[in-house]
Amino acid sequence: MKKNYLLFLSLLLAVLLFGGAAKRLGKFAKLTRSNPAKPGEDWPVYGGNNAGNRYSSLTQINKDNVKNLQLAWTYDTGENKDTTQRGMDLQCQPIIIDGIMYGTTPQLKVFAVDAATGKQLWKFDPFEGKRPRFHPARAVVYWADGDDKRILFTAGSTLHAINAVDGKPVSSFGKNGEVDFHGGLGDEKTYGYDPINFNIRNTSPGVIYKDLLITGSSVSEGGDALPGHIRAFNVRTGKVAWVFRTIPLPGEYGYETWSKDSYKKLGGANCWAGMVIDEKRGMVFLGTGSPSVDFYGGSRIGTNLFANCVIALNAATGKRKWHFQTVHHDLWDRDIPCPPNLITVKQKGPDGKLRTIDAVAQATKDGFIFIFDRDSGKPLFPVKEVPTPKGNILPGDQPWPTQPVPSKPAPFAYQNLTEDNITTRTPEAHAYVLDRYNQSNKGAKNTPPDLVGGLLYGIGGGAEWGGTAADPNGVMYVNGNNMLWWLKMRDAKEKSGAEMSKGQVLFNTNCAACHANGAQNASASAQAYPVLTDIGKRMSREQIGALLETGRGRMPSFQHISKENRNEIINFLLKIEAKPAANDIHSQKTEVAEKKESFPFSVPYVNNGNVQFRDQDDYPAMKPPWGTLNAVDMNTGEYLWKVTLGEYPELTKKGVPPTGTENHGGPIVTAGGLLFIAATYDQHLRAFDTKTGKVVWQYKLPAGGFATPVTYMVNGKQYIAIAAGGTRYGLKPGGTYVAFALP
Repeated sequence: MKKNYLLFLSLLLAVLLFGGAAKRLGKFAKLTRSNPAKPGEDWPVYGGNNAGNRYSSLTQINKDNVKNLQLAWTYDTGENKDTTQRGMDLQCQPIIIDGIMYGTTPQLKVFAVDAATGKQLWKFDPFEGKRPRFHPARAVVYWADGDDKRILFTAGSTLHAINAVDGKPVSSFGKNGEVDFHGGLGDEKTYGYDPINFNIRNTSPGVIYKDLLITGSSVSEGGDALPGHIRAFNVRTGKVAWVFRTIPLPGEYGYETWSKDSYKKLGGANCWAGMVIDEKRGMVFLGTGSPSVDFYGGSRIGTNLFANCVIALNAATGKRKWHFQTVHHDLWDRDIPCPPNLITVKQKGPDGKLRTIDAVAQATKDGFIFIFDRDSGKPLFPVKEVPTPKGNILPGDQPWPTQPVPSKPAPFAYQNLTEDNITTRTPEAHAYVLDRYNQSNKGAKNTPPDLVGGLLYGIGGGAEWGGTAADPNGVMYVNGNNMLWWLKMRDAKEKSGAEMSKGQVLFNTNCAACHANGAQNASASAQAYPVLTDIGKRMSREQIGALLETGRGRMPSFQHISKENRNEIINFLLKIEAKPAANDIHSQKTEVAEKKESFPFSVPYVNNGNVQFRDQDDYPAMKPPWGTLNAVDMNTGEYLWKVTLGEYPELTKKGVPPTGTENHGGPIVTAGGLLFIAATYDQHLRAFDTKTGKVVWQYKLPAGGFATPVTYMVNGKQYIAIAAGGTRYGLKPGGTYVAFALP
């Protein structure tokens, strides 16, 4: 009797102890297993689907009832709470799988929340016990095989695989869930330097093809840029499965489009903006960026394949199917800025009959849309090679004589600057901008950069990272910027004082490709990269050192540079005199010579820091619209509508019609006849009628919405959600995910 009583008590205790845990796990299990989403209800990948259409077939929220849309829930990551964290830009488009939302925080933690309530289920910190490396992360990747469900993402130079159910590292992947992201780039035997010692990260996610994670990367744009090879990692083990070299080695196709041995000292040509997959064809499509270094190509004479290319690869092997180069020998930093879009269009064939074509469309930084046959790579609208204007060419460089221009669609962003384009917002603003215009080169688009300086469009887009949306009818939606940039080159050997210090040599090699050191008219709120002339007034030595170590926003970590050399850079920035010595002045060059190669590459000419040119009141220097939203019928190449995107409220109050603002982040489109986009300076999330371009709903977000929204359905209710944590334009930092639904 006593024995039975003790057994009963033991069983009762077990039930009580296990009950709470079972209850907690039960809800999660219900979401992940017994209540799977129906087709079209999830947002399972970056871009919404493998084609990158950013399209949803959901119709519960439509243009008739969108006016009733209201806040459903918020998820506060707890980060970006103060201005010391400015620059940790939250650009993540979360994914939703079976009622669970997965995304990243501004400090690169990965989370899972209930997509119907915003309640956190788990959070994973990739830097726990380690030195952090902060950078944008635009999504995570999901893979599953039965009960094996994984989230894959890159934080700094580490590729992680974590369990999607509990957020714990997957021990079978690499070493306890971690793989060095330098894998597959090559080694010292190939290049004369070891890539593992230099910075690499990933700002946009890769794509899944069977058991492969196919991915691009983000690398430096200066003399220390690694090659941007496309790689496939085995999802189960983390091992490199294949590599497509975007900067060919001797004997490989495209090697002859570079100067001899360029691959040993130059990098870039990387896919940082993301890619899409055609599973049926077994093909992956992607776009690459410019080669290093930006704005000077004297050490890479030729067209420079496979930089600035739309590329189709065999997803299983990485073998090239076809490519098309959108910029030859890029001298203007015209990276392909967003993933391609796989769409279906109808065009007349040689017999005059309409034929259906599976196509791939690519928007560019300079406002073009190229569209190709998905199988052959043949342009669906003629592309002309237009002569490159003559200019004051920098010594040693050889601009390519022509550049490709599609005959259709017409550009969605400004192309050439004339005096008629200059702002007339006020007489003072007009006079201010006109003075710079008169002091600048008057060359047309594609005039080579020079030592005099010129005003041009396209360094910052045109199209941006948010991507394009497309509906099943072949209509493509793209937001665009009309921003003006002031580009002036200078000799990197230009002295600072009696002799060039070691710090200046290091700065010119590692930093000058992005940062100005003495640029004019460069407000902190407007710049792609901050001006560093008076950085000592804004940051302490310790803060600068921490920033160099961790990175922030678009700036990578510089942990690959020794602490001693980082201190030399800080001395240069803070104008602390250093004793010149021959072995110090050319220290990097000497180290490189000992390796018998030129890496990091000593840049002979550097730019003035990617300076966006604005008037004296910090408004764009040209006439509006400054930001637009466009609907293009890709069947015909004709525009259906074009509207301004965003406004400056203070100008609107003065009676100025909406001007549009610079915008970062992309659109999504739904079968409910709606397009949702935030992206603008004024922090609003807006819904547009896809037929007319008219705004039918808007909501002011708690912070900048510089990510692309998502839409999904859980338990019969459709939601619209977006990450609100953009820190550009000097806006208040934030770190919140916001979701909306009908009452």
